[in-house]
Amino acid sequence: MAAPATALPAPKVLADLLPAASRAGAIARDTVLVLGGAAVVGASAQVAFTIPQISPVPFVLTTFTVLLLGAAYGPLRAGLAMAVYLVAGVAGMPWFTDGGSGYAMPSFGYIPGFLVAAVVVGWLAGRGGDRTVPRTIGLMVVGNVIMYAFGVPYLAFAANLDAGTALQQGVFPYLAGDLVKLIVAALALPAAWLAVDRFRRAGEER
Repeated sequence: MAAPATALPAPKVLADLLPAASRAGAIARDTVLVLGGAAVVGASAQVAFTIPQISPVPFVLTTFTVLLLGAAYGPLRAGLAMAVYLVAGVAGMPWFTDGGSGYAMPSFGYIPGFLVAAVVVGWLAGRGGDRTVPRTIGLMVVGNVIMYAFGVPYLAFAANLDAGTALQQGVFPYLAGDLVKLIVAALALPAAWLAVDRFRRAGEER
């Protein structure tokens, strides 16, 4: 007889909803998630364009992908996925922005920021940080601040910029796009959890 839905552990993050019948199955599932997550981040990094007159830092979809991945995966899976992305890219895998690799580009500092942001966002999501619109907004803000905290100092160092110029080139041009991504995430993540809760309640009533 199948276990009643009430006996099943409640998922902490969305990836916990993927079934695994055994420990080996869970390891296999998480391995696929980690490698797949790194690949998705690499693919999203190719959705980019640069406006040299504004900043050497490209406008990318990656930041949005990283934050969603962090919230959906939780800290461990997200951290491992971003570690794979970072290490493989530094080693020569051409999946940084515009098919780049290595650490010579002025925007490289954002990539370690991706890793830390994904872990922190995943940790907060595992504690309910993506279940409501206000919490998800806070979650996205925290993740973006972490990325900038890594990216802007590296940009200043690599491009020999003063602090004000680094902020003008590494933060201000991207705030409008960050706001759009924040709104999308603030609607999508709580909506996903609402659907999950409805499905689980329907299962309990059967």
